[in-house]
Amino acid sequence: MMTAWHRFRADVQAALIAGMADEYDRRTWSADRIARAQRAGLRVLLQHAMERSPFHRERLAGIDVVDVDPADMSELPVMTKSQMMDGLDSVLADRRLDRGVVEAALANTGAEPVVILDDYIALASGGCSGQRGIFVLDRAAVAAFVACSARQPGPVDVVPGAAGGQTVMALVAAPSAVHATGMLAALMSGGTTPIRSALVPATQPLGEIVERLNAMQPAVLTGYASMLVRLAAEADAGRLNIAPTAVSSTSETLLPEMRSVIRDAFGVPVLDGFGSTEGLVGKTCPDDPVFVFNTDRCIVEMVDAENRPVAPGTPSAKVLITNLYNLTQPLIRYELTDTFVRQSDAAEHGYLRADVQGRADDVLRYESVDLHPIVIRSVMVKTPEVIDYQVRQTPCGIDVVAVTADGAHLDGLSDRLRRALVDGGLKRADVRVRPVDRLDRHPVTGKLRRFVPLTDA
Repeated sequence: MMTAWHRFRADVQAALIAGMADEYDRRTWSADRIARAQRAGLRVLLQHAMERSPFHRERLAGIDVVDVDPADMSELPVMTKSQMMDGLDSVLADRRLDRGVVEAALANTGAEPVVILDDYIALASGGCSGQRGIFVLDRAAVAAFVACSARQPGPVDVVPGAAGGQTVMALVAAPSAVHATGMLAALMSGGTTPIRSALVPATQPLGEIVERLNAMQPAVLTGYASMLVRLAAEADAGRLNIAPTAVSSTSETLLPEMRSVIRDAFGVPVLDGFGSTEGLVGKTCPDDPVFVFNTDRCIVEMVDAENRPVAPGTPSAKVLITNLYNLTQPLIRYELTDTFVRQSDAAEHGYLRADVQGRADDVLRYESVDLHPIVIRSVMVKTPEVIDYQVRQTPCGIDVVAVTADGAHLDGLSDRLRRALVDGGLKRADVRVRPVDRLDRHPVTGKLRRFVPLTDA
């Protein structure tokens, strides 16, 4: 019996297959071609939001939305997650939808999404690192999101899937389809798409994850950066015996030292992915830290704390995104607290290229000093005994829990961290280091927040 989700999935997969040639062409769109797509998409989005979303109708009143240009959207108000969640019922453009209906679907979501009104699915994000966000997408929006997530930057030799057959990809990520990675796994787990995904929940014990991967022998290994580091250690120890032709990180910051460990363990270059449930997606080339973002479908503004544009090469305090493909839940100049640094344009395409330096709210703020995570990372990267770790801010310092290789001792680590914090300006730094067998992950997303400020602890 075909369920509502199976019908939804079949429709999205059909759209993805039909759109392969277009996605192939989009890889090399020029800046002018992208700008034209942004102008057309923004006009449709703003008019739709004015007509269908009471939230946006009120906020955009008095603005001639037809004349707004993607190059300067300062006339439009900034939208925060708090504002969106407080007014979710009025944000949604289908008046049949409300928070109660959406929350009920999320509450009943397991390995597969629950289809709402036969037209939508819902995703949630942010529960492990801050205020929770809820996002509703129709079939077209899901297809666009997946297409952006799968698209590799720059030209390629062939259209993916043109030769037939399926590539098996193991996705070590969210156990539930309420998170985008879990939804992607459910979407690609059946049908005739070029990639067949098999979900391995990141919340499972490490031994079970290794056993499943050994049985699966995936050609592509994708997962959270923190999980890939753990799996690299298992491969080095001889317990994980797979030979993927590609390894890709997603959803967590892939630090340079993590990339190096993963690449050495599996013997292949590592790609990285930036994915937000809000719709902004970025991908890197192999072993390249620079992300190429889907600016054909999302307008991105890199701004300071006062929402003023920052110059290329200057770290932003946040980014404002305008999602052009999700008309069900219009996000217009929506605030993401990620720090971007714009890089030089590419010759082969016109998409935004930027480094992502983590979340602005990962900074540890004390009474008289702010400590960037790099202060701690610079010590941890020189501690090969540590496989993975989490840092929690305390009133006067940090509490570190660390997973070590084969029970290695952590002698001297607390002293090295204390000196680093003192050098960083925290004159009376209190540092505690504890070895643990495993790190606790968010029970729904399976993600690990590496740096936890005091306000979030």
